[in-house]
Amino acid sequence: MLTAIPCYFSADFIGYKTVALILLLVVSINAILFDIFPVVLSALLSALIWNFFFIPPILTFHIDNAEDGLMFLMYFVIASINAVLTYKIRQVERKERDEEEKLKTIKLYNTLLNSLSHELRTPVSTIIGAVDTLKEAKDKLSPDQQSELLSQMELASTRLNRQVENLLNMSRLESGMLKLHWDWCDLNELIFSIIQKLSPTNGTHQILFGGNESLPLFKMDMGLMEQVLHNIIYNATQYTPENSIITITASHLSDQCVITISDNGKGFPESEIPFVFDKFYRLPQTKSGGSGLGLSIAKGFVEAHNGTISLENRKEGGAVFTITIPAETSFMNNLKNE
Repeated sequence: MLTAIPCYFSADFIGYKTVALILLLVVSINAILFDIFPVVLSALLSALIWNFFFIPPILTFHIDNAEDGLMFLMYFVIASINAVLTYKIRQVERKERDEEEKLKTIKLYNTLLNSLSHELRTPVSTIIGAVDTLKEAKDKLSPDQQSELLSQMELASTRLNRQVENLLNMSRLESGMLKLHWDWCDLNELIFSIIQKLSPTNGTHQILFGGNESLPLFKMDMGLMEQVLHNIIYNATQYTPENSIITITASHLSDQCVITISDNGKGFPESEIPFVFDKFYRLPQTKSGGSGLGLSIAKGFVEAHNGTISLENRKEGGAVFTITIPAETSFMNNLKNE
């Protein structure tokens, strides 16, 4: 109807046959936007509108000559066929997109399963092997050998627990069931505790964090932020060369908490940086292991705080992750008085 009004007042200039083409175009657009019933209805209404307002004699449904009658019949048929075909084409395109998305999902989960089959099997095999050795040859093993086996079991258990946590966290993110538990967080204490937890798997890497005595307390979900920082720092220890230096800084900028985690390794290929936060994504030609969920989870948890996380290469070599989170702040003295 909105299209018919301007056409009605300009019909003397463009002619009623041109109006038919304009109305057909509108029917085609409707077929792209709407389901089949409103599309067929618009085809029928457009034919009636064209007949009543534009085919002489106007303002009647009467058609004087056979040519106009044939044109009206052809218009109705063409409009109906056009509407139905356009809708069908849209259905086919939608089905193809759904199939493509399904194939992508299957591919992603195959990647996950292939990765997890290694990530889960390896620590489980280590634990089972160490337990069997302790059971069968305990009396033959020296205290140092027993201690080594227990250390292997501890590392394998930690690795296994990390993968299970990643899977659970990704499930929480995708289901929309993630709820933040806001509390005051001492960021210095949190970062020091993460470094201490990572020390058994740290190898020869140096993790430097001097602390920032001027930091206020930030209100955030401490459990989620611990996971964010743990995932990023752990990745840095796993995928940078031996003896690399990982530097962590924390600062308070206006009403935001800013954390940077940088290293002096090889950095990331520039072409790969846009994809590093994708689920199951792993850099080509990196060492085996890892599910490709760590950075994706970190990004999800940061965004749950209404924050941002970014990655860029350092000019002097290596990479730097920057986390920025808007957070309510309070200094310790103020908190005691609240």
